[in-house]
Amino acid sequence: MDLHALADFNLVATHGGFGRASRQSGRSKATLSRKVSELEASLGVRLIDRGSHTLRLTDEGRALHQRTQGPLAEIAEAREAVAAGSSEPRGKLRISAPIVLAHVLLPRAASAFVAAYPQVEVEIVAEDRKVDPVEDNYDIVIRVDPDPDERLIGRRIVEDDRLLVGPADMAVTLGEEERAVPAVVHPVTADGDIWRIETGNGISLLRPQARLRFSSFLMVRDAVLAGAGVAIVPSLLVREDLAAGRLRLWGRQAGPKVEIWALQNSRRLTSLKVRTFVEALGAMV
Repeated sequence: MDLHALADFNLVATHGGFGRASRQSGRSKATLSRKVSELEASLGVRLIDRGSHTLRLTDEGRALHQRTQGPLAEIAEAREAVAAGSSEPRGKLRISAPIVLAHVLLPRAASAFVAAYPQVEVEIVAEDRKVDPVEDNYDIVIRVDPDPDERLIGRRIVEDDRLLVGPADMAVTLGEEERAVPAVVHPVTADGDIWRIETGNGISLLRPQARLRFSSFLMVRDAVLAGAGVAIVPSLLVREDLAAGRLRLWGRQAGPKVEIWALQNSRRLTSLKVRTFVEALGAMV
């Protein structure tokens, strides 16, 4: 496969047309069109449906674009590094992370990283949906307790606890008998759920009486700070509030710790920028 033709095809696919790709790259529309046609002829399939005013990737074109844009970017990155005589990380690094982690963990880590490696541009997208790093073009996806996926490889960067916290002025009411408590809960908490809480005196059972339900743990935390009730939240989210005395720790939810992983597409080589960022992130947490 002609890598130059493949690079031109990906340029056109990324920018959604020959004209935009031409303006972006400085290459003529005629040259780009010819190289894409040569690639189609060599593969024996049509990659782009060309209309009078629109351009649409065929299924084969979409599959080729998704599978090759990452490796081609790595090749370009390696070429630039060799030409510059440098082994420093460089290029754009796209990261998807759950909203809570994107707010409480990544800003500090990313700021320190770009200060140390000024030739890397970091883009972090905060979202709670389960993204596909290939289709959505991410270098790293950060997930909490991820299911096994043969398409993804990575490393665990931190383990975290789920803590039961309450307003600073709310008395702790734990004991051997099950009891009800006013609570701020996540929508996944069902009516009738029982919280098993580990304390220094063993396991206590609490029945949350939901006063508020929020889809974001940030909102749950803020409601507890406002005195609405107790809640189970990630330790990373409330460390500073507990240390400052704004919240009171009641105990730890019984069960395994939460695992936070940094994952990437298993079909791609681990680039220097990805490896360096993941190592830096693991060291900071």
